[in-house]
Amino acid sequence: MHPGTDIPKHYSLALACQKSTAGVICLLSALAYHDIGTQNPQEVWIAIDGKAKAPKIDYPALRIVRFSGAALQEGIETTQGAFPIRVYNPAKTIADCFKFRNKIGLDVAIEALRDGWRQQRFKISELDHYARICRVEKVITPYLEVIL
Repeated sequence: MHPGTDIPKHYSLALACQKSTAGVICLLSALAYHDIGTQNPQEVWIAIDGKAKAPKIDYPALRIVRFSGAALQEGIETTQGAFPIRVYNPAKTIADCFKFRNKIGLDVAIEALRDGWRQQRFKISELDHYARICRVEKVITPYLEVIL
């Protein structure tokens, strides 16, 4: 990059996607990308296939999470432009947060659900679809009932 050039807002996410071509921005990094909740992760959270080799890069620091099947393939949005980013959509990200609540904290998952709903970032049908894929329908339903 040329000195004096403005660094794009999500440059570290784009760099992570560039270095891990099969990876998808997920969990805390996807929440930050979509401006849902208050998380500001120091590492880029990226999902890769369960059998894939983890990318070896110096920057940005990566937090690798392994997904498989529909949990890896569905709900991906790709931004256009000079710095393309593959990131899970808000509904998929929130379902993933409940799936990985032991890793990121249940409070983070609940905050994401509340804030995503308040901002109208997903439809209940979408969330339900991804909750089924992530096998967290029974976990997420009581929290959803309180919010609604």
